[in-house]
Amino acid sequence: MANCHRNNVGSLVLGHHPTKSSAATVSGNVRLWNSLSAASFRRIIFDALSCGGAAYRRNNHTDSASSTDGSDSDSECPKPNPNPKRNVRSEKLSDLLSMADSEVDAETETKKKEEALDDLKRLVSELQAEDSPPVKRVAAASAVRRLAREDAEVRVTFAMLGAIPPLAAMLDLEDLDSQVASLYALLNLGIGNDANKAAIVKVGSVHKMLKLIESPDSVETSVSEAIVANFLGLSALDSNKPIIGSSAAVPFLVRTLQNLDNKTSSQAKQDALRAMYNLSIFPGNVSFILETNLVPFLINSVGDMEVTNRALAILSNLVSTREGRKATSAVPDAFPILVDVLNWTDSPECQEKASYVLMIMAHKSYGDRQAMIEAGIASSLLELSLLGTTLAQKRASRILECLRVDKGKQVSGSFGGNLGATVSAPICGSSSSCAKMDGGGKDGSDEEEEMMSEEKKAVKQLVQQSLQNNMRKIAKRANLPQDTVPSDHFKSLTASSTSKSLPF
Repeated sequence: MANCHRNNVGSLVLGHHPTKSSAATVSGNVRLWNSLSAASFRRIIFDALSCGGAAYRRNNHTDSASSTDGSDSDSECPKPNPNPKRNVRSEKLSDLLSMADSEVDAETETKKKEEALDDLKRLVSELQAEDSPPVKRVAAASAVRRLAREDAEVRVTFAMLGAIPPLAAMLDLEDLDSQVASLYALLNLGIGNDANKAAIVKVGSVHKMLKLIESPDSVETSVSEAIVANFLGLSALDSNKPIIGSSAAVPFLVRTLQNLDNKTSSQAKQDALRAMYNLSIFPGNVSFILETNLVPFLINSVGDMEVTNRALAILSNLVSTREGRKATSAVPDAFPILVDVLNWTDSPECQEKASYVLMIMAHKSYGDRQAMIEAGIASSLLELSLLGTTLAQKRASRILECLRVDKGKQVSGSFGGNLGATVSAPICGSSSSCAKMDGGGKDGSDEEEEMMSEEKKAVKQLVQQSLQNNMRKIAKRANLPQDTVPSDHFKSLTASSTSKSLPF
């Protein structure tokens, strides 16, 4: 039994009942166990069973003399037993040790999380302390900005701890550092978190931001750009769009786009464009947007490749309303500019957006269709329907289909001598063909052929000749061999001016 006592496991391991002479030793051992963690206790048990317990069972029969003379022959672990049962027992003990290590790691991770939570609570407390020095609150807001930049869980935790209201209150301070620190802290708290975006607007941050830019003193560029970035993030939430759109945010964003003072950075200009796109998605904001001169600015900006794509995207939202279409068509040279975009073969996204704007306007207004024809849209549409992307081809076909509704008016106005100057598109066919945009009408090319008068047949022949000429130009631009122009393939394409209604 001396082996067991030397391992300090006592009755806890081998069921040994201590005698009076060993009571003090056992009492000391019990106090020792109470001070150990569960993981340490398991490790001691593993060492005792794999080393001391095995030595006791072996030496109890072979080496009793060493127990009486105080030698420590079993102080070292015996060699592994090749017995399979013993191996199974060792594997179980190894699993037990692994579980103990896992619990140690979990306890360490929990302790780290508790310390991090205490740090976040301390920062929020410093923000909420109104009597604390401004420097301390600025430092706390800067820490919130830094911690919330990359960690989504930290954003949620800060909001639950109540960091948003004191940050919004810092916008009322006249200190520039406090304003910038709170603006960027709010910006990072709203990244990818719709609940935080709604909470930021709910505490009145939008009006506080607008109050900063409406100040009689000149607005600092750092503050202005931070507000633009906040409007971009907050306007991504649908419930925030009407609140921001109905405020003075729209004129402020338009002024940022126009950059009249030449102080706006390229990044701020892009943020303002994206924010305006978010706001234009909500139909109720269109009227507020049209009160500014945004539409003329967008159309005249076409050609600047940094803003053209987003400008056309905003126009696509605006022309969905009647007021937006009127404002677009009222801009001088609007249609020539948009038609020119159809020829941008190196910018397929711009072609798709411009064709969408023109398709909506052609479907809704006869006057706009006439303006498009005068701008020479026919040849551009023909080329786009052959060489554009799939989406652009469909939209070009829809515009060509809709233009055919005006064939009678075009023939009566141009048959007297300037037919070739005004008719370069497939404008022949039934006036009901444009009704296919709404799902009505039917393909009646055979019936149209029977009812067509001799005069209209002559016009159709002239139109087909014009189409063939356009096909030659397109083929030349596409660098096709000259022996293929004209060919039976092109003649088959121009044999009929009827096109099917395609979805977009």
